Parts: sequence; C-alpha cells; structure tokens
Amino acid sequence: MNKKNVKYLTTGEFAKLCKVNKQTLFYYDQIGLFSPEHKNEKGYRYYSIRQIELFFVIDLLKDLGMSLNAIQQYMQNKSPERFLSIMYQKKEEIMKKRQEIETKEKIIDTKIALMEEALHLDLHQIMLEQLPEATLYLSRNIENITDEEFVEVVSDFVNELDILQLDTGYPIGGITKREQVLKGEFTNYSYLYIEQPNPKEGYPYFKSVKGEFLSGYHIGDESTIHKTYKRLFSEMDRLNLTLGEYVFEEYIYDTVVMNRKEHYVTKIMIQVNQLES
Repeated sequence: MNKKNVKYLTTGEFAKLCKVNKQTLFYYDQIGLFSPEHKNEKGYRYYSIRQIELFFVIDLLKDLGMSLNAIQQYMQNKSPERFLSIMYQKKEEIMKKRQEIETKEKIIDTKIALMEEALHLDLHQIMLEQLPEATLYLSRNIENITDEEFVEVVSDFVNELDILQLDTGYPIGGITKREQVLKGEFTNYSYLYIEQPNPKEGYPYFKSVKGEFLSGYHIGDESTIHKTYKRLFSEMDRLNLTLGEYVFEEYIYDTVVMNRKEHYVTKIMIQVNQLES
C-alpha cells in the first residue's frame, strides 16, 4: 500500500527482507519491542523501509547476548549517547570473546601437535636426550600431602590456569625431587606443572635446567610405575649415569583418549649426570 508516497512492506515482505519468520515480528509487536509503522482498519501490519536498520540493530544486540527486556528498555529511552554506550560495551565483549577463542585455538593446535607426535612414538624405547630449558608454571608444594589435600591442590591449580589464562594445552605433569626418587617414593610429587612456551610477564615461573635426561614411557597406572623406574635405573647404571635433581612426569595418553588405566602412557624424564671417571 502507499500512504503519502511512502512505500510500505507487508509483514511477509518485511520478514523475508530481514530473514526472520513472521511470528517473530508478531511477537516483537505483541511485547512492544518493535511494531509496524502502520496498521490499517483490518489490523494488517505494514513496515517502512526506514525500519530495516532498527530491526537489524535489535537482531544484532540479540545475537550478542542482550536480553529482549534490556533491548526493550533501550527502545523506550533512545538517545545517541545510550546507543554509543551499548555499542562500546558490545565491542569490548566481542574483543574479549575473540581473545578467548584465539586462546582456545592455540590450545587445540598444541593438543593436535602433541597427539600426532604421540602416535609415532616407540613406547618401549629408553632415550638419553638433550632437553632444552623450559618455563613451567607450578602448583603449590604437594610433598607428603593426603589424598584429600591432593584433590584440593589439583582443583586449585586447574582454577588458577583458567583464571590466569595459563592453560597452554600441554599436559599437567608432576615434578619429583631427587630425595623422593631415591627413597622409591615415585608418586610423592613436589609440584604439579604445566609448560609455558610463551610465558607471560609477572608470574613466578620455574625454569627447568636444560641438559641430559634419560626418558622412557610407562604403560599403565601409577600402581605399577615402580617397574618402569627400575628399567630406567638399570639403563642409568649401564650408561654410567647418576640421578640429577628432578624427575618430570607427564601423561602422553590419559583418560582423554583411553578408557582403561592399563592403557595410560606416562613419559618419565629423569635428569641425569655423567659419572666422573
């Protein structure tokens, strides 16, 4: 229809143009959020071209998580200043979400790379390898704590990684000091850790010393890990090596990819020194 030379669109035409169904327009009109510019004596709704931009803004705000009630409040009290305030707020929210998505993408890339590498490992091999210095973020000390305290530490550590955005996609590992290993307390860890390949400033990181490590893979859960340590110690003796300050353990295959504990794989990296002749 035409009214004073203004081109109006029917509900169906306007809905098609805005890529929504007619019921959405009926509902918006019913709650007073967005109404047609004109209704005739038979109750037919007609929208003008200049309403399209307003509908797109409403749709944008809804997609960005703004409630219909909050949008309605703005519609009832429009102003350039309020519009700018909402736009700046939504832009800030989008920037934060983008950063979160980019962080998650990096975590996924790391997990893909680690798992692809793991698929080609010889899990029965013992290696003497040179490991570079690594930056690690540590939990609080966990030596000689109870099982209940251990659960609390793990929970706190995971929460820290989330809040401080320090989850890098690398597995959470455990550090055992020399004295615990010598006593056969292989799972009496001193700290939990996660590698930080791109460390942020302002955090109390631990720098693992680069050098020689004797590394091997334990298949199974911790109840049988002493057998793998025995194999590693035998190889140390054969190679005329002594135990260094730390041992690092981290999962290669865990509950994420294996259903049964006997199929878990843990990499054990023992810092070693050459015996003086």
